[in-house]
Amino acid sequence: MIEGLIAGKLVGVTETRQGKNGSSFALAKVKASAGDGESLIVNVIAFAAEASAALMALDDGDALALSGALTPKVWTDKQGNTRPALDMIATQVLSAYHVNRKRAELGFCAAGHESDDAA
Repeated sequence: MIEGLIAGKLVGVTETRQGKNGSSFALAKVKASAGDGESLIVNVIAFAAEASAALMALDDGDALALSGALTPKVWTDKQGNTRPALDMIATQVLSAYHVNRKRAELGFCAAGHESDDAA
């Protein structure tokens, strides 16, 4: 596997499932730009509680960045064309929501300056 960082938009709604051992995990799909004008679907699974919760907090179309182990895949569309895809086991999730929450915890406003309340 390859350690990687993916940025894109959430496609659909994240699902939570239960494993055979009773632990929960999250499944999501992310549409990322492949850099050549094409887009790439990344199939994401998150076992870490923090990463799962972060994915569950997002809605369809929300921008996010993920880091974790990547596995390249190929699939065939209905027309018989082969397309690239990636599977990712996400260990970290970051979105604008998480950045804003962290800034608020540290007493910074959206512009990056310390707020009057932080003093």
